Formats: sequence, structure tokens, C-alpha cells
Amino acid sequence: MYESVPPKLYGGTERVVAFLTEELVRQGHDVTLFASGDSVTTARLVPVCERSLRMDERCVDSLALHILQLQMVQDMKDNFDIIHYHTDYLHYPVSRLSITPHLTTLHGRLDIGELKPLYEIFPDMPVVSISLSQRKPLPHINWIGNVYHGLPADHFKPNYGEGAYLAFVGRISREKGLDKAIEIARRCSVPLKIAAKIDKADREYFEQHIMHLLDDPLIEFVGEISDDQKNEFIGNARALLFPIDWSEPFGLVMIEAMACGTPVVAYRRGSVPEVILNGVNGFIVANETEAANAVKNISTISRRACRAMFEERFTASTMAQAYTELYHQHRKVYGSSYNLKVMES
Repeated sequence: MYESVPPKLYGGTERVVAFLTEELVRQGHDVTLFASGDSVTTARLVPVCERSLRMDERCVDSLALHILQLQMVQDMKDNFDIIHYHTDYLHYPVSRLSITPHLTTLHGRLDIGELKPLYEIFPDMPVVSISLSQRKPLPHINWIGNVYHGLPADHFKPNYGEGAYLAFVGRISREKGLDKAIEIARRCSVPLKIAAKIDKADREYFEQHIMHLLDDPLIEFVGEISDDQKNEFIGNARALLFPIDWSEPFGLVMIEAMACGTPVVAYRRGSVPEVILNGVNGFIVANETEAANAVKNISTISRRACRAMFEERFTASTMAQAYTELYHQHRKVYGSSYNLKVMES
């Protein structure tokens, strides 16, 4: 609920939930979405709060609203054949007491010390990963499937031109590697456009480590952009830079670039080797020197091949079908029928 579904600006998890929800409805499933009231969906919307919490300056205690959401789900649980949570572990104590089939997609990082004792207490919770790399810190918990993110096939139109600049899209924080992206652009003497969100928690990092780097005439800071602006922004780029300094669980912007026909130059961290096929839809590199060389050779990557790989592996239809199969398989464990009324939270 921190963001609406879909989010107005930045927000990967909520955007994926929106794409999944709409595709499930399109495929004929009965879906109820628990989200903020400013969400837009063809599913049945149960609004937990008036507007997304990040956009609501009046919100003081967001945890109270998340507890409210969990109780609203429990009050209606008998209406659903399966409950699909996207709220991490918050629901585990109440879900353990329920006989309604449920599963949870874990969208975030799992290399956090507090999660190990949590899953020692809740080893039975059925969870889904968004990349196989994401599982590495907690390999022995109850993984029931792995489903890569997907976008609607018509969400972005591919651009098969050469591109005039490098693009960085995401959030400004140490682990996202914007400082490295700027250095890569300087080494290539290619302009870099930055479309990025600055969270309050990252404001100090931005001011101390990034702000002075923006004085270079090659660098243009655009700021946070909406989903409607991404197609033009990414599609007109020569390449998307993804020099992450952490084990990214997925990295939605990589498949957004592929959908636009734009190659990706990414560091070999986290899910990158599962999404990028080196030399086909981008280059996987280890440092700024290799990245600069990759940019210089980016014309060897077929932009049509980038789009083709997106259509083959990362559409919303593929994602929804994978989840539907998991819903059916998981309901067998509960001895339930195959009729699907899905609750997305």
C-alpha cells in the first residue's frame, strides 16, 4: 500500500502486482485486489486506505493500515480459493491459523540477518521466488516455485533505432550504482540521462556522493518519471546501464529495456545472469572498464533480438500462466478443486 496498484511513479512490486492482476482477469479468473483506494484495476478492488501511503502526507502510522489490511483479508478469506500475498512475512502468524490455501511472492532481498530466525519459526510458509539467485541466502525454506516478472506484450513499443544516450532508471542509492553509471558514461564520452527516485532514506547519500557528479555536461538528471514516460525514455537510449552493487532479486527495468528493444549493460550480480544472455540482449560485465567497452560495442547487439527475448520469456501472459499453474498445484496440497478465485494483496 506504500504505492498504488499500479504506482503513479516509481514502484516495481506494485507494478508487477498490477500486471499480474490484469492478466489473470483477462484470462478469465475471478480476482479481488486489496490495495489503496487510488489503485486502478479491472479486478474487484477492496480499498484499505484512501490513497497510497507514500503520496499521503497525512499518514502517521502505516503499520496500522497494514494490520487493517490483513484483518480485512481474514474477514473475507472464505470467499477465495487461494490467497496470493505480496506483503512479505507480515501475514505469517495469521496465515498459519487459516485453512485457506495461500502463497507468498517474496519481492525483496533475503540476505538480512533477522530473516533466518524468522524462517526457523515459519519454515512451512509456501513462498515463491522471483529469481533463483534470490533464494541463495535462504535455500532451505519452503520454496514452491520460481516465477520471473513479466510485462504486458503491448505495454512498450520497441524502438529499433541506434539511440542517442545511455539511460539509468531506478532509485538513487548506494547499491544501485549510479556513481558507476556516471563513470561509465564519462569513459565512453556518451551522454547519460538519469531517471531516478530519491527516497528520504537516500537523500544524504545523494547529497554527499552523487550531487557533485551531476555537474558534468554529459550528465542529465531527469528525476522520477512515470510509467507512461518510460517507453520514450528507455526506447531512445543506446543502452540501459545496470551497474548494481548488490544481489538484485530481479530488476524489472531490465525487461522494460528489452521490451523497448534497448540492450542492457549490467554487472554480474543477483538475477542478472538469469535475465541477460551475454551478447544477445546485452552484456554482462564486472567493472567500469568492461562496461565502457561493452557500450562501445553495443551496436553488435540486435535490438530486435532484445525484443524477441522479452516476448519469449518475460510477458505478463507467461508470468500469469506460471502463477496459475502454481495455484492449481498448491491447491492440490489442500485437496481443493481447480476453480480459481484469487485474492491479490
